[in-house]
Amino acid sequence: MSPDRIALKGLRARGRHGVLPAERELGQEFVVDATLFLDTAPAAAGDDLTKTVHYGELAEALVEVVEGEPVALIETLAQRLADVCLASELVRKVEVSVHKPAAPIPLPFDDVVVTIERSRV
Repeated sequence: MSPDRIALKGLRARGRHGVLPAERELGQEFVVDATLFLDTAPAAAGDDLTKTVHYGELAEALVEVVEGEPVALIETLAQRLADVCLASELVRKVEVSVHKPAAPIPLPFDDVVVTIERSRV
């Protein structure tokens, strides 16, 4: 049986991630999508929030990472966000996408996205 999913999409926060000095100095908006794979049946059976992931608290924790210590690569940022998601023992696997819509690319583009998938060992 495949696990259920809780998805948090379009979470926005300002961070200072990037390789260029201006990115570190000025910062920019990042958008995060996180899909957590877990069994929600125990939570549903007892209508019990303690048996699932509180997506409001998760959102706050993810924003803290984006607004926190700068990194050069959004791949590194995605890994840090995945680690936050996997901190809950209930989460079996996570898919995290980090969007950088204002990336310093001197050509017209819609978005830059790095997506990673991580699971419990």
